[in-house]
Amino acid sequence: MPLTLQTFSTIADAGAALKASGTRYLGGGTLAVRAANEGDLSFSTLVRATDPALSAIAVEGARATIGAGVTMAAVAAHPGLAVIARAARAVGGPAVRNQATVGGNLFAASPYGDFTVALLALDATVHAGGGAIPVEEFLAGRDGFTGIVTAVSFAMPRDGGFRFLKVSRVKPKGVSVLSIAAVVEEDGDGRVTAARIGLGCMADRPIRAKAAEKALVGNRLTADGIAAALAVAGEGTVPPTDAVASAWYRAEVLPVHLKRLLLAR
Repeated sequence: MPLTLQTFSTIADAGAALKASGTRYLGGGTLAVRAANEGDLSFSTLVRATDPALSAIAVEGARATIGAGVTMAAVAAHPGLAVIARAARAVGGPAVRNQATVGGNLFAASPYGDFTVALLALDATVHAGGGAIPVEEFLAGRDGFTGIVTAVSFAMPRDGGFRFLKVSRVKPKGVSVLSIAAVVEEDGDGRVTAARIGLGCMADRPIRAKAAEKALVGNRLTADGIAAALAVAGEGTVPPTDAVASAWYRAEVLPVHLKRLLLAR
């Protein structure tokens, strides 16, 4: 089936075009074009917007806002986003990172979507249609989303407060066995006061390890202090079985890699 490409200069015009049946939004193309090449017949028209706001990055004070059209390569290269650069570099190889966008990554199904795991740990906000929604809520309802994501924003973590780990069989650009991101806050005594842990490849989309987060609070980041969190790390997860790894294997190695992440300094 031939594809039609429609390009609009504003997000509003592109959004209006998306209301027609058989349309799909085109960001970097790593998802939409692949779907078309694999024979997806649910759309015949690709809609894209060239609005400059989609490619903007703003780091102002303690908060960062990244346009949905910003590529992983641009995130990794931005000096103000160095704290999350590792998560951006975890997405594919150089060719993919030059195309894959922040907005598109929000829709990537497991075993992809590594950058979104980081956004989940960062408690990011997704901006779309003039409104804002917490990323966790957005992910839960993304299957029914029909608009255009315009940006994501989040509070910048303190130095050393953000941690990210991708586990893959092929280095450096293999598909994920799992990915983990964590933002951990500690008091002056070294005890955890708050924690957010995002997991990739432990469900059909990134999810939080809420039981582990709760178990960390009040403890120190030591082998003994994190033991309770590791014991419940898999609660609420439904890891997939695919060509990369089985559900059993992902469940078995999750606490191993979470331990490494939490103890890393």
